[in-house]
Amino acid sequence: MSNSTNPRRDFLGQLATGAAALGLATLASPLQLQADFQPALPAGIEGAEAWFNKIRGKHRMVVDVPRPHEIFPFAWPRVFLLTNEATGTPAKDCSIVVVLRHEAIPYAMEDKLWEKYKFGEVFKADDPKTKAPSLRNPFWKPKMGDFQVPGIGNVDIGIDQLQESGVMFCVCNMALTVYSAAVAGGMSMDPAALKAEWTAGILPGIQVVPSGVWAIGRAQERNCAYCFAG
Repeated sequence: MSNSTNPRRDFLGQLATGAAALGLATLASPLQLQADFQPALPAGIEGAEAWFNKIRGKHRMVVDVPRPHEIFPFAWPRVFLLTNEATGTPAKDCSIVVVLRHEAIPYAMEDKLWEKYKFGEVFKADDPKTKAPSLRNPFWKPKMGDFQVPGIGNVDIGIDQLQESGVMFCVCNMALTVYSAAVAGGMSMDPAALKAEWTAGILPGIQVVPSGVWAIGRAQERNCAYCFAG
């Protein structure tokens, strides 16, 4: 065997090392994590509480997305809207809050970050079309025909398409902080700089919230039913 290294393999190995270290730290002592780990709140997060005041209408649901799970985190909001419309309640009288937390946070970020940091491999997020680890955010501005459901045909389940139908998306700041630090540790990068890059790459209209569980609580306080999509 040659002693030459594979840059892609080395990169993923570094990320795995950082993630493994993170797992040991968080699982060993969650109380210590709570005491010692105070994630910085990014610009715009101060509006998170007021953001939930956009919830309105007769039928309300919060979709909890802790990890990639094929098309389901984005299909369920569309199904909720379509079936409410079929039973007499238009989309304008429904509210859906999608909470991207834990390992689902890359869905809140733009394509170039997916490619640069190999989010598809790091977070086990496959491209629904290629079935391979995704090098893009497959749910941001999908093309016609990207998502076909048997018996239904093309479905509009892109984040941008769902936003146009009134669906609200938020992303967990705690997870952004923890996972960017893990990746930074594996790559010998500055955690603050890496988190700033990830935060700058958050898609338009997606609200950063203090944590995903905080957001689920706030949505349920506003009478949203709970749907697990992970």
